[in-house]
Amino acid sequence: MGLISFLSTVPSLLPVVPLPSCTTYAPHHAVAIRCKIEAVDGISNGNEFSRRDVLYCFGTAIGVELLASSTPFVEAASAADLIQRRQRSDFQTNIKSTLYTLIKANQDLIPSILTLALNDIMTYDKATKTGGPNGSIHFSSEISRPENKGLSSALNLVEEAKKEIDSYSKAGPISYADLIQFAAQSALKSTFLASAIRKCGGNEEKGNLLYTAYGSNGQWGLFDRQFGRSDTQEPDPAGRVPQWEKASVQEMKDKLSAIGLGPRQLAVMSAFLGPDQAATEALLAADKDVFPWVEKYQRSRETVSETDYQVDLITTLTKIASLGQDINYEAYTYARPKVDLSKLKL
Repeated sequence: MGLISFLSTVPSLLPVVPLPSCTTYAPHHAVAIRCKIEAVDGISNGNEFSRRDVLYCFGTAIGVELLASSTPFVEAASAADLIQRRQRSDFQTNIKSTLYTLIKANQDLIPSILTLALNDIMTYDKATKTGGPNGSIHFSSEISRPENKGLSSALNLVEEAKKEIDSYSKAGPISYADLIQFAAQSALKSTFLASAIRKCGGNEEKGNLLYTAYGSNGQWGLFDRQFGRSDTQEPDPAGRVPQWEKASVQEMKDKLSAIGLGPRQLAVMSAFLGPDQAATEALLAADKDVFPWVEKYQRSRETVSETDYQVDLITTLTKIASLGQDINYEAYTYARPKVDLSKLKL
């Protein structure tokens, strides 16, 4: 009994013995199937294919033909994916530009923007997998709760940004869930840049160069990919978010522990917990578990790059900014208009 072998595009190390062969070529690809009979245990069947040999060769040729013909579909899918990525990236760039302009003109709202984003996140309940950064805080019944006192102006800025962004969006309105978190990102970047400018004696040009060279801009990749949160259709349950200015450090620790964060993350998130970061850190430093981390990040902010502080803060925000959310990675993409070649004037 002979065995049949197939030598495709991989060249053989030995010359092919000139035995009867069938060769089939895929029409769009230089793929060949050669079939030959090899003797087994020294027994030769001569120069004739058995019926099974022919069927094996024929079946393999068809399989390669199907694979070859499917390649254009794979290539088209890859191209579509690249187009969608570009669409989302371009849209993000425009969003960030809009937010940068608005926040630069309203620097006093930065602490409120950060707390707004945190409070939208902190409605997440791990046991029921409900709440989280779903935009619920924009509902009037939720923004008016005691824990959100003083955040209306920050929400108004988000509303203003949303109106502008929706006007140029090619794929429908941006969700509050996404916009609130991206507003927090822009607010943080603004504080990082402001710190670099201060280190350069107030020189904006040098400060920008310093932040570009040593800052943490490159750490936002994963955060940016988490783009496609869905808005909830109703407010989240009350009682899930502390009043940060009245909460004890232990209450803060307990609340953050419930969503998987510890003393380290509590310390690095100090700017999110009230309008006066220095006062918040003084309170947190009274706790023996949090104190070492407060000290660490204060020292880091005194360095040129602020690496420990900025990287840990970005990492923490990235971790919690999608709690309970199923990210739609095709959000904000759209079909490109087809060009009617018959109407082109050559």
